[in-house]
Amino acid sequence: MTGSGRSYWLVKSEPDAFSWDEQVARKVEPWTGVRNHQAKNNLAAMKNGDLAFFYHSNVGREIVGIVEIVREAYPDPTAEDGKWVCVDVRAVGPVPKPVTLAQMKADPELSSLALIRQSRLSVVPVSSGEWNHICSLGGVRSAA
Repeated sequence: MTGSGRSYWLVKSEPDAFSWDEQVARKVEPWTGVRNHQAKNNLAAMKNGDLAFFYHSNVGREIVGIVEIVREAYPDPTAEDGKWVCVDVRAVGPVPKPVTLAQMKADPELSSLALIRQSRLSVVPVSSGEWNHICSLGGVRSAA
């Protein structure tokens, strides 16, 4: 979290299930289907105006875009038991130079990045320093 009160995140999606291009086309989309308690807690902590990297997992393994949280946690309509939550995200813009997982793993400034330390989580926090560094690597001018 920064002094502005904004927090930063990374959300993962398999591009063959839901891609960055689909996010852009739909503009605002509920981030559904999270079925891990720690990732659920991360979703529940998100606030309107927070930003998240959109990461293609499995295929590509790279940060390809930035989304903004536009609706805070509410019951996930895809969950049968009602125990899970989702948030709505809006596409902000692409990352001009996608930042790969290999690139992040090789960067000493990102050694504490939750994506690397907790690789199985689909929703993870990103510190403001990590956010700014990844934006710089990806050629993002001013997303923060």
